[in-house]
Amino acid sequence: MTDATTPVLTVVQLDDGVSLDRFADWLDGVRVRPVRADLGESAGPADALDGLLVLGGQMSATSDEPGIAETRALLADAVAAGVPTLGLCLGAQLLAVATGGRVHVAAPPGRESGVIGVHWRPEALHDELVGGLVDADLPEDRRTTRMPSMHADAIVDLPRAAKWLAHSRAYPYQAFRVGSAWGLQFHPEASPATLHAWASLHDDVDTAAVDAAAAEHDEVVAGAGRVLARAFAGIVVARAAERTPA
Repeated sequence: MTDATTPVLTVVQLDDGVSLDRFADWLDGVRVRPVRADLGESAGPADALDGLLVLGGQMSATSDEPGIAETRALLADAVAAGVPTLGLCLGAQLLAVATGGRVHVAAPPGRESGVIGVHWRPEALHDELVGGLVDADLPEDRRTTRMPSMHADAIVDLPRAAKWLAHSRAYPYQAFRVGSAWGLQFHPEASPATLHAWASLHDDVDTAAVDAAAAEHDEVVAGAGRVLARAFAGIVVARAAERTPA
């Protein structure tokens, strides 16, 4: 149940095949406002937003395809305005570029696909978004969460002001925070069906192996994705409450 006082989370979609997927059922306490930036829709001024979530896509974070430049600018403005912001995969790459980082198109060591181990750094332990996934009782080298992944471009330099939160075996920058914004290179929102659809688009991906990994780890993946979605929604709700006059 929502009403006029419910905080609004603006969700920017850049690709027809990359939606909120399972996050749609886990973003508690907010009203989702979809914006198709790839179709020319505008999110409006960043400082008017309660929260912002930017989804993934097949294009590059530095391309001139519809909606890309506008979304980079929106992300830069959202960070400057202190808007709670989350970028997923391409959204994370756009956030990095928008705030001074760098993305390598078709980066070595190649496409990272399937279900990967996201290894949490000590900085993640008390982070308000990802901290709920980090078990303080485990040694650092065992603080790992399984997450879906499907990307060939990669963040190779974080913004100077960023806090580095996680890495994987293949790529260093799986999660980071810059100001009020978080970037996640992985896909906590992706269901097995969605991951299958993405895998089938690429000749360099073993779709059967991706399907098997998604099925094997789905309970853990779904649980972790739910934690992240609810944590982010809670951050949006808390900021909206702080902005509301008493």
